[in-house]
Amino acid sequence: MEHVAAETPICSAKGCRAAAVWVIAWNNPKVHTPERRKTWLACEEHREHLSSFLGMRGFLKDVVKLQDWDFSQGS
Repeated sequence: MEHVAAETPICSAKGCRAAAVWVIAWNNPKVHTPERRKTWLACEEHREHLSSFLGMRGFLKDVVKLQDWDFSQGS
């Protein structure tokens, strides 16, 4: 298991403590306004699983490398 510094963004997958590499932007249209973007962070290993989970529900909006994400657009 890789040691991750406290300020390093961590993967959102349950029980995962790996450094995040991806931002998964999503929106639940029953709860959020169309322009709202909620975000999950994902390590390389969990990117596909988390994206698929949201995609099957019609919530997935975008998957972007963490270094390229503009955090002013998500919450």
